[in-house]
Amino acid sequence: MLSQLALLCFTACLVLRTIVVHRAPLSNQYEFAVSFAWGIMLAMVVVEWRTRLRVLALAVLPVCLALSLYSLTLDDEATELMPALQNGFLLPLHVITASLGYGAAAVSFAAAVLYLLHGHLGRVRLPGKERLDELGYHAVVIAYPLITLMIILGAIWANVAWGRYWSWDPKETASLVTWLFYGAYLHARVVGDWRGKRAAWLLILGFAAVIFTFLGNLFFGGLHSYA
Repeated sequence: MLSQLALLCFTACLVLRTIVVHRAPLSNQYEFAVSFAWGIMLAMVVVEWRTRLRVLALAVLPVCLALSLYSLTLDDEATELMPALQNGFLLPLHVITASLGYGAAAVSFAAAVLYLLHGHLGRVRLPGKERLDELGYHAVVIAYPLITLMIILGAIWANVAWGRYWSWDPKETASLVTWLFYGAYLHARVVGDWRGKRAAWLLILGFAAVIFTFLGNLFFGGLHSYA
């Protein structure tokens, strides 16, 4: 119930923002922080519906709370889109696939955290380790193609906006590293049969790469300095 309520709140925020700014709310760090949290909660609600594993919220909701608190520190003033962002469909598709891919990655992170905490949470009843391990894997199976599509759409948009598909911008580079990291995890899992604790740590490091991709441009600038 708590996850559904959180998803409803984030959806309402995005709808109201759309009404206020008269465009898709996907153009700056404040708006993407809310979209990121929305993607996480959407993934969480779908997982709860399919698996009944509501305990995942123990690791997912703190991430959404942190994103919400972070968004409160950002400038939420509605401004005109910069010319590079004035694209009718590429920008929304690029950002929505990022939100959904990162949301699925957050679920894999939650499964990994609970795997490592298994047996250390007192009376909290957790699913079996094997089930958490499988859930983390299947979440990445969903996240990886979405992140791939995000990068492809971003490259097409970059070519339209700036005349080149790739510029090694810090956010582009970080997203590529994230993509390679999850690709390596899938390879290790499928080919090397990596499971258990070491797979869980890989998923946690992978989500750390997602967070760095989200925040890194604030420290290194680049073409994505607005977001």
